[in-house]
Amino acid sequence: MASLWQRFKMIFGAKVSSALDKAEDPTQTLDYSYEQQLSLLQNVKRGIADVVTAKKRLQMQQATLEQSVVKLDTQARAALGGGREDLARQALERKSGVQQQLQGLDTQVAQLEDQQERLVQNEKELSARIESFRSQKEVMKAQYSAAEAQVRINEAATGLGGKMSDAGAAIERAKAKTEEMQARAAATDELIESGTLEDFTSDRTQLDRELAQMASQSQVESELAQLKQEVGAGGEQKQLEGADEVSELHVVPADETAEGKQA
Repeated sequence: MASLWQRFKMIFGAKVSSALDKAEDPTQTLDYSYEQQLSLLQNVKRGIADVVTAKKRLQMQQATLEQSVVKLDTQARAALGGGREDLARQALERKSGVQQQLQGLDTQVAQLEDQQERLVQNEKELSARIESFRSQKEVMKAQYSAAEAQVRINEAATGLGGKMSDAGAAIERAKAKTEEMQARAAATDELIESGTLEDFTSDRTQLDRELAQMASQSQVESELAQLKQEVGAGGEQKQLEGADEVSELHVVPADETAEGKQA
């Protein structure tokens, strides 16, 4: 059962991968990847802004605490000058606590500054990589578009394209139907002429057609006999005319005969 499930997963995965490959448009994929990188860059910039904001807030607290240190030191001096050592001690204790807070803030500000520098460096490197990817993306999109156009032109020229194949198939179907219709027309003409099928659009019966055919044949025979007679009579007339011409050539005039005898 487990092996059947593994085979099913493999076949299903292969089918899905093949379908995705066919549906994937490289130009859209490149644009989407570029948009994702731009989104990542924006996140880095927002991170830098957040770090700078946090650092500025700590620096403002530092300034406030430094002012407190100066104030407490002044108060301690004034209390001691007024003979109030207890108040002076209390002011100095508060001053010490504020100074400890300042030390902690200094550490935090230093950490934020280090983080800010790293983020700024990362932002610069990421920006450079994104710009390089953008250039490569545009080149690859142009190359893909040119190759796709060339393929479409070649398919259209050779009839390999879907539309041209459909047009070629339509022509073949029309040609086959035309030939079939022509054959049927010739067959029906032959059947009508032979009398197997009757032409219901005509008022002539089969007997009328046969009699008409006999009359036509009789007329042809009559005209042929007449033509033979005319051709034969014309030949005899030409023979008689030729014989007369030959006789005229051999007849000697009387004057020429008498002169010959006297000589």
